[in-house]
Amino acid sequence: MLNFVLGLVLAGVAVTIWTLERTYQHMPRHEMKRQARNGDEVARLLYRAAAYGTSLRVLLGAATIVFATIALVLLVQVLGSVWGVLVTLTVLGVCVFVFTTDDGSITTRLTLAKWATPTISWLLEWLQPMLATVVRVVNERRQVRVHTGLYEKSDVVALLERQKNQVDNRISLSEIDMLEHALTFGDRLVGDVLIPQRAVHSVAASEHIGPVLMDELSKSGHSRFPVYDQDRGNIVGILYLHELVSRRQTGTVADVMSHKLTYVHEDFTLYQTLQAFLRTKQQLFLVVNGFEELVGIITVEDIVEQIIGQPIVDEFDRYDDLRAVAAATARQEHTAHQKDKSEVENHDSPEVTQSAED
Repeated sequence: MLNFVLGLVLAGVAVTIWTLERTYQHMPRHEMKRQARNGDEVARLLYRAAAYGTSLRVLLGAATIVFATIALVLLVQVLGSVWGVLVTLTVLGVCVFVFTTDDGSITTRLTLAKWATPTISWLLEWLQPMLATVVRVVNERRQVRVHTGLYEKSDVVALLERQKNQVDNRISLSEIDMLEHALTFGDRLVGDVLIPQRAVHSVAASEHIGPVLMDELSKSGHSRFPVYDQDRGNIVGILYLHELVSRRQTGTVADVMSHKLTYVHEDFTLYQTLQAFLRTKQQLFLVVNGFEELVGIITVEDIVEQIIGQPIVDEFDRYDDLRAVAAATARQEHTAHQKDKSEVENHDSPEVTQSAED
């Protein structure tokens, strides 16, 4: 009778140890460490054991096997081989069911883990030299194969879409959208995003530099302009607005423009074009088709917009003007302050109304 009771107890102990191992693995170790650093006392306690990684799994796995084996031997001695095995499996199954299917099981498991972690941490610290040797030998003799379940970029995009609906998601939706665009922008072609020639704001090489031209270029909202000679299809240079402003020159556009022209084909991918921008250090390319006809232009901003998934606001185009940068920052801070003030007023208004009624 003693062996029977002891066998049942040891079977329960085996399941308890197995449950502890599952509890330590219920959260990725890096997330547990992050929560511990943020002041979560439970995560900090559990991380004392979880930090040992594979050594923890080896220790608990070995303990589970040992106690389950002893329980099986004792029950077989009392009940015979068949009934002993059946009773052992039944006890193990019932315990596993109770620990894993109850709605409050995670709370129970965490309570159990908090109670057991000091002892487990002490054992790990004491046995670490031996456990580290075992882990090293096991890792040397087996080929670890961890499959992410991802095969193509579309799988990563689908994963990011699921992340948006995750209850404890801490990645902003705008960052997820940016990641999705960054994954897929390279598949698009220059012809999909270029500025067509009919919409390009170009400047004649013979045009005189003066207040009228400066005002016209500033109001266009662009900072780089193709320069043509007689025919708009005959591009001979690029005019940079900041060069025009800084030099304060008179004369014609031809005197100030850059003569360096770079061409890309409309069938180039945006990834290829981005690499070309980085290599050439240019900011505007002329786009041609298969007949070497000019069909438009593409700028580095056009590609960046495809990566981040939203238009670039040109409030910092005057990056060499400290006042412009300071004014833009002040506007942002003022807007944020007004938003916070409005939220506080909306939050307090129901209480004020209730006090007036009372």
